[in-house]
Amino acid sequence: MRIGSLINGVEVLGGGRQAHDIRSPYNGEVVGVVEYGSREDVERAVETAHRVFHETMKTMPAHQRSEILRRSADRLEAQLEDFATVLVGEAGKPIRDAQAEVGRAVQLLRFTSEEAKANNGELIKVDSAAGGENRIGFAKRYPIGVVAAITPFNFPLNLVLHKVATAFAAGCTVVLKPAEKTPLSAMKLAKLLEEAGFPKGALNVVNGTGVDLVEPLVTHPLVKKVTFTGSGPVGWKIKDMAGPRKVTLELGSNSPNIVLNDANLELAVASIVRGGFAFSGQACISVQRVYVQRDVYAQVLELLVPKVAALRAGDPALETTDIGPMISEQAASRAEEWIREAADQGATILTGGERNGNIISPTVLADTKHDMKVVCQEVFAPLITVIPFDSEAEAVAAANDSDYGLQAGLFTTDINRAFRVADMLETGGVWINDVSTFRTDHIPYGGVKMSGVGKEGVKYAIEDMTETKFIGIRLY
Repeated sequence: MRIGSLINGVEVLGGGRQAHDIRSPYNGEVVGVVEYGSREDVERAVETAHRVFHETMKTMPAHQRSEILRRSADRLEAQLEDFATVLVGEAGKPIRDAQAEVGRAVQLLRFTSEEAKANNGELIKVDSAAGGENRIGFAKRYPIGVVAAITPFNFPLNLVLHKVATAFAAGCTVVLKPAEKTPLSAMKLAKLLEEAGFPKGALNVVNGTGVDLVEPLVTHPLVKKVTFTGSGPVGWKIKDMAGPRKVTLELGSNSPNIVLNDANLELAVASIVRGGFAFSGQACISVQRVYVQRDVYAQVLELLVPKVAALRAGDPALETTDIGPMISEQAASRAEEWIREAADQGATILTGGERNGNIISPTVLADTKHDMKVVCQEVFAPLITVIPFDSEAEAVAAANDSDYGLQAGLFTTDINRAFRVADMLETGGVWINDVSTFRTDHIPYGGVKMSGVGKEGVKYAIEDMTETKFIGIRLY
């Protein structure tokens, strides 16, 4: 598969553009070739999106946008295996996880299809105020215009749709810059959306490096909103670049998960294994810090370590594989270095800790300290640390002692403890009796502190891709 950029429905190839191989993170085989776009391509893409917004998308009836999104979902569902195979190839995602991502993407499109018809604004009782007699008012929502969307490698289909599908539901147009390592699924999706009925130029895709393309994209005067998912340092630079534009940032975390002494331990451990090692821990809400009340700490380790050790690492194309490769050898080497550094500083490796090429064996660490990188930074690898605590207050203080605050998990059978602790956790979301990694696509999702600004989730993203205008009427 050879791809370029997509501008106004035409794939841009040739013309001396640099070609780069897309290689499987598992075995290094070439799975595609991408020709990088230029700053001039960004300019044309934004101008095209601006024109199509004013000519078509902003006036397209809600029922028509809804119907095209529904058709898009049906088409994607029919091509589930094809898209899953692309995800296995470009991202190294185990086939079961890849199939699940495509399934979520189908559901997300159906959510946006429904929400496209529900973005209503509100009626305001003007006569609630003195002097407002004989007046009524409306708060009406209008699409904001061109949205610049910048997406990461780890969910290269679903996270693209979180930005593109919601923008379309709102009536906006999009210029998308996918991750350099995983552009194949984004281009395949863009063509599917056009085939389903969205006008050419409603979605324009410019492939290339962030260094070359991000600055001209987010600073373009015709761009009205920037939505980014990725690393913290890049995200905050983008926010500075964006100036007066609306910005949503979905950044990193080192998610805390608390197991209280009255928890269902079998449930907690099974959830932690699922949430800490899916897609080799390469999710911003992956379980990383596990705080366990001391009187059940040994029992949790006894249940947890064998389950983690039994996870099967290897070829992501095989249905039996639990742990596939990390996205690059550089990422895997970094994780290995952090594990070794923690061990040198006194941590105990209970299982795992080995690297074979891009694969890190699933790892559980104990006896860690707060200032170790595997605890206080975002590891983004198949690694969890298990840390004992004595009191609720101690657990909450440790969980909150972080620059991040995206999502947390909490296990207890006491509803009073559950809400008491959940209220004290400084995160954008808390799951009770589930792990931080769980996310459905319609919930409000976004972090506090250095984990970002703004919310995703279908309804909430659509709201932020619109502007509210008040229209008042005086009756006489």
